[in-house]
Amino acid sequence: MSSTDLDAPPLKLILAAIIIVVGLHVLTAVALVAIKTPEIKVEPEKDTPPIEIEMVTLPAETKEPEVAMDTAEPVKPIQPQPRSVTTTKPEIVKESQPLAKTKPAVKPVVTSEKPNLKPKTKAQPDTTKAVENEPFKHEVKRQESILTAQADALAADNKRKILAAQAEKAAQEAQQLADAKAAREAQAEADAKKAAAEAAARAKAQAAAAASNTPVNFTATNANWASRPNFSFPTSAARRARSGDKLTVILVLRVNKQGGIDNVRVAQSSGNRLLDQAAQKQADSGKFKPFTEAGVPVVGNVTLPIEYVVP
Repeated sequence: MSSTDLDAPPLKLILAAIIIVVGLHVLTAVALVAIKTPEIKVEPEKDTPPIEIEMVTLPAETKEPEVAMDTAEPVKPIQPQPRSVTTTKPEIVKESQPLAKTKPAVKPVVTSEKPNLKPKTKAQPDTTKAVENEPFKHEVKRQESILTAQADALAADNKRKILAAQAEKAAQEAQQLADAKAAREAQAEADAKKAAAEAAARAKAQAAAAASNTPVNFTATNANWASRPNFSFPTSAARRARSGDKLTVILVLRVNKQGGIDNVRVAQSSGNRLLDQAAQKQADSGKFKPFTEAGVPVVGNVTLPIEYVVP
């Protein structure tokens, strides 16, 4: 072999170096991911137990650092092989030493599963919560259905009560109308009976009055003249009287049912016989409107005072 071949490193050593560098990069990337993930702790803490309980399924994800360790293990057989190049050995040792040093760095990644896996387990607690909350949802739905049924039953009961109240009110109003109608009919019947009784009594009185000629006494205020006579002082009676004297004659007139005067008599004389006779003649020439009692014409006696002034 030439000196140039001795100076050049073997191909296996170059490949080993490349693998080591790649492994270091991979481990560095894993370490960086492990370092950055704890920043997620800033998120609001969730005290719900499902987050800690469901971590049992997570050890399967720890295979990644083991794979990274397996990629670094081929470096071990490379260490006894370097023979010609002695200068590269310390480099290999230096590069392999971080591998040993990085092992504990990888271990905390495995041990600190909770902080590193929190972002990965975000979806898992949701599923577990969904699974665990399904009975609760069912209970809520069942309670809602129960409450809905109770509300419907209460609404139906209230509706029945309202309809019953309306029916009772309508029945009461109908009863009141019927009672009012019955009362009106009873009052009308009573009024009719009363009117019939009054009419019967009036007819009886009229019949009795028509059949009877017994005179009924009336005063002058009850008398209405149909034809009023002219009461003037007679000249024949002036010889026995003084001028300016007032003489009063009280007459009693019998008035028939037609209002005619059948008889005139002097109830109280004026003191002048001629004046009394003249007053009788003058009163007999008049006529009254018929006197009635209970709507029936009757015979009446009218007391009529007449006052004369001597001229």
